[in-house]
Order: sequence, then structure tokens, then C-alpha cells
Amino acid sequence: QVQLVESGGGLVQPGGSLRLSCAASGFTSSIRAMSWYRQAPGKERELVAGITREGRTTTYADSVKGRFTISRDNAENTVYLQMNSLKFEDTAVYYCNAGFTTSFVAPNQYWGQGTQVTVSS
Repeated sequence: QVQLVESGGGLVQPGGSLRLSCAASGFTSSIRAMSWYRQAPGKERELVAGITREGRTTTYADSVKGRFTISRDNAENTVYLQMNSLKFEDTAVYYCNAGFTTSFVAPNQYWGQGTQVTVSS
């Protein structure tokens, strides 16, 4: 089993920045990819960004390219999401996701509890 704990969400003004963190514990040697998903009210959960264990492959939703950066610290079993130039439409609950599959076509099996990001003036 793998446990994921997110932190770093909050309230920010448009144009501001936040950094989300997701710490993994448990059977972390099974994790080959970690991702961030988000779900806004009334919308489906969507992939925001993903990264493989070695960091060689990253993927981003078109809506966040150039503004968000995903990174990971394997020594700390932690993945980060640096979010810059935040927009109203980035408001959502952000979820950490991790597991064995590296295709990013579908979510992996492990989820965090989510952290709220609200962009508001």
C-alpha cells in the first residue's frame, strides 16, 4: 500500500503562485509515476501534470503549460507542483496520484485526500 498526503493549497489572487507538495509513504518502491489531477465543481477530474520516477518524462495539460511545473524528490518520495500565473479557472481540489503505470492515459491506483486551491480576488 501507498499513502499520499498533499499540502500547500490555499487562497491566492489571480496572477499569484502556489506550490503543492505530495509526500508518499509505504510501498514507495512500487511507484513509477506520480501525477496531479484536479476537479472543479461540476466538472470531471482531469490530469494536470505527471512525472515518471526518474523525471525523464513529464506531461502537462494544455491549460497549464508554461505556468505549472511538476518535479519530484525521490530521496524524500515527494512530488511538487509549482503553479504560477494562477487564473480563476485553476480553482479546484488538487489530488496527488501515484502508481506503476507511466502512460498518464489513466490514473494510477493511489490517491491523496486532495487539497483545495482557490484563485480569487
